[in-house]
Amino acid sequence: MTTGEQAASGAQYIDGERVEAVLCSIVQRETAADVADVFRVLADPTRISIIHALSVAELCNSDLAAVLGISESAVSHQMRELRRMKLVAAEKRGRMVYYRLTDTHIRHIFEDTLRHVREGAGEPGGEPHA
Repeated sequence: MTTGEQAASGAQYIDGERVEAVLCSIVQRETAADVADVFRVLADPTRISIIHALSVAELCNSDLAAVLGISESAVSHQMRELRRMKLVAAEKRGRMVYYRLTDTHIRHIFEDTLRHVREGAGEPGGEPHA
């Protein structure tokens, strides 16, 4: 591709090398939709609080309810969606179910976003609790 050509979509572009580099690495639409689904699920303050709590410690349903100040039923409702998206995992121990983040990627998404929000709000930097 050279400068000033037209893409298959009909859009004009200026820097053909950069356009080609991006085209070679940009995510497919299906993958982009899956990423958007994760952000859609995380776009709920209660779910964000759950993710934050679980980034600190593995907790059972009752303890999550106490930490968040909501009912156990409300926690269970939110956990269904988080488990469906594979953001949290559940483990039954006796009569209790304990929840944890599925992996460190989820913690990083939360911590990076929290840092971004705090910086944008002019809050003192500081690192989120890991």
